[in-house]
Amino acid sequence: MQIFSGNYTVNFMKLSFPAAILSTILVLGSFATLAINQLNWGLDFTGGTQIEIGYQNTADLDAIRAQLAASEFNDAVVQNFGSSKDVLIRLASREGIKPSELGDKAIAILKQADSSAEMRGSSFVSASVGEELTEQGGLAMLICLLCILVYVTMRFEWRFALGSVIALAHDVIITLGLFSILGLEFDLTVLAAVLAVIGYSLNDTIVVFDRIRENFRKIRDVEPTDIINTSLTQTLNRTTITSGTTLLVLFALFFLGGATIHGFATALLFGIFIGTYSSIYIASLVALKLGVSREDLMPTVIEKEGADQDPIM
Repeated sequence: MQIFSGNYTVNFMKLSFPAAILSTILVLGSFATLAINQLNWGLDFTGGTQIEIGYQNTADLDAIRAQLAASEFNDAVVQNFGSSKDVLIRLASREGIKPSELGDKAIAILKQADSSAEMRGSSFVSASVGEELTEQGGLAMLICLLCILVYVTMRFEWRFALGSVIALAHDVIITLGLFSILGLEFDLTVLAAVLAVIGYSLNDTIVVFDRIRENFRKIRDVEPTDIINTSLTQTLNRTTITSGTTLLVLFALFFLGGATIHGFATALLFGIFIGTYSSIYIASLVALKLGVSREDLMPTVIEKEGADQDPIM
């Protein structure tokens, strides 16, 4: 499948300044919403009780929320789980009340309104475990970015390494901002999706950087901007096909996967778009602005011992 052929080159860097402005606005906006709204932490991080309830008929979520709110559970999170007859309820921890008692109390309230309500499962996460998961999740992302910085520096060049890390931080911050401004629940599945976005975006960036290095070594007397535009055009076929096939799977998960993985699919869907964008307009642009050149990417020539001596006659 050929989208571009011949010597045609897309001038990606022509839009570098508007892209930089857009990214700055998105990152600052994400920081602002994270500071004001913060994240809607899920039960995995906050601690609390989760119960699964089944009904004989379609569950009225609004009515269930109203019943729980009228009995001191106004912070309960109610959503469908698997089907319209199955309901997942998350309850925050209460001081002086055991987690099992919270679940029993909630099911008793719901049985008063509908006797067919039946508890099918329950789980509990302590607040201390939730805090530990929050710290470890943040630490995992930080260590991931540091390892990437070292890896790209060793494989390519420090300008490329800095560009890739800035691009990945850009992707993570904006994805977190999306969840903050929309009030979407952030749980362990979403954290896994964010780490997957880092891996996907890095893979895309490495492919672009590899082609840029190859073209710098192969093409002479050409401006770095033209080298980057040529490299991005040459990898566009691969980027389009890879992103397209990945998005097909994610759309299926988003619309058909159910509430359990809705956050996971949302983070990945948005991450694929923002990761592809950052590989072009953040990682490559940062390397260009830092002054990457052909001389920086040429392999080091190692002279053999005695190569400068005259041969023995």
